[in-house]
Amino acid sequence: MATTTDSAAQLIFAPNVLHNQALTSVKFLSSCFAGAVAGILGLENWLGFALFIASIVSTSFIIYAINCRGKPTKYLPGGLGELVNPGQDNIFTFILVWTLFYGARLRLFLRSIRIYANLIH
Repeated sequence: MATTTDSAAQLIFAPNVLHNQALTSVKFLSSCFAGAVAGILGLENWLGFALFIASIVSTSFIIYAINCRGKPTKYLPGGLGELVNPGQDNIFTFILVWTLFYGARLRLFLRSIRIYANLIH
């Protein structure tokens, strides 16, 4: 007779588990892109985090509607909660890329001011 852990293990379909890795990659790329956009736009404080939340919600909705066809519990063990959860590593990735692009934008701005000042003199 099968135990409860064996029964739960039989419910896991291997191709779906492999597909979850692709889901992690999509969330990671979404966080990177949102961080780059927030940095380039020069968003600060809560506006940057609002962009992150908007990107997570929109990415989750697209995956929910297209990939899961409105039934996330069929494809993800955690259901909708796992689909919307950004993950700690994605939050840190967002902040890292956000500050990287924000600093690059600021440096480019200061360089253009320096070039303009040299043209005037």
